This record gives sequence, C-alpha cells and structure tokens, in this order.
Amino acid sequence: MEANTKPTIYWTLMEHVGWNLYLAATLKGLCFVGSQNQPFEELSEWAEKHFPGSPLVQNDEKLLPYAIELIEYFQGERKCFTKPFDYHGTPFQVAVWNALCEIPYGQTQSYSDIANQIQKPAAVRAVGAAIGANPVLITVPCHRVIGKSGKLTGYRGGLEMKTQLLKLERESSQVEGGALHV
Repeated sequence: MEANTKPTIYWTLMEHVGWNLYLAATLKGLCFVGSQNQPFEELSEWAEKHFPGSPLVQNDEKLLPYAIELIEYFQGERKCFTKPFDYHGTPFQVAVWNALCEIPYGQTQSYSDIANQIQKPAAVRAVGAAIGANPVLITVPCHRVIGKSGKLTGYRGGLEMKTQLLKLERESSQVEGGALHV
C-alpha cells in the first residue's frame, strides 16, 4: 500500500446472545468497537472523523478473529485480548489507553489511579476525556474505570453497558474464586 493511500476499514456486525456491536479493523488491527445496539452511523461517523476518505467495506471473515475473542469474553472464557489494535490518538490518549489495558480483568481503578499511573496526577479530567475517546470499547477496558468514590461514571456505550460488563467480569471472577476489586 502506498503511503498516500487511505486504509480500508473493514467492518462487521457481531451478534452474540443479546450483544450487537459493530467492529472495524484495518489491516494493522482492530480500530473500533461500537456501543451496544447502536446503528451503523456510529461507526461511519467515527470512521469519517478518524480515517477521512477511507472506504468502509463489510468483511465478516476479516473481523472473525476479533469477533471470536469478544464472544469468548462474553462467555467468561477470555480475560484479555491478544489481537492487534490500530488505534490513533494523541500521545496522551495513547498513554491512557495503554494504561487501561493494564487494569486486570474483574478489577476497577479510578480516573485518579490512571492519571497517577501515566505520571500526570493533575490531569484527571484530561484522563476522563481520553477515556471517553477510546475507540475500541471492551477490548481496551475503559469500563473498568470508575469514580474515586466507587460510583459508576460516564461511558461511551452508556452506563447500562458499563454495568453489564462489570457484572459479567465480577460473576466470572467469582466462579473462579476471585472478586471484583475496587
């Protein structure tokens, strides 16, 4: 592919036991996981903003490895994701997203914890904004970030989706003798 060529964004609609999520990837990796039950426009608007002019091409086969990992997660069989990402953001956003990937399955951290982890303790609000810009829900586990008081706070997928994901992880961890740590 030439340097000037816009990357193709491949997409699929993953449907599994009540979960309906649009997934998208470039040849480099997963670049988007949508919100629960959102229309295709969520993906197309995101793609136009972050990959302007790139074609969107449905390709269920290319997205199958990512869909399989998500299905395994929903079944409580997968605790971390191994497929590559192709997310783009500012260096600060990428640092936050990388820090999110370090939060263990079934545990939560606060926005302050993330700010401290990336050595920007005064940047709690900026951490919140970076988390809100996370393009790959679930796989980059921003749902594991809660308020310092322990309250659930904003989530691009909505608080109901965040609650469902935390419950799934808590229940799966309890089956294995673990617990959700706040």
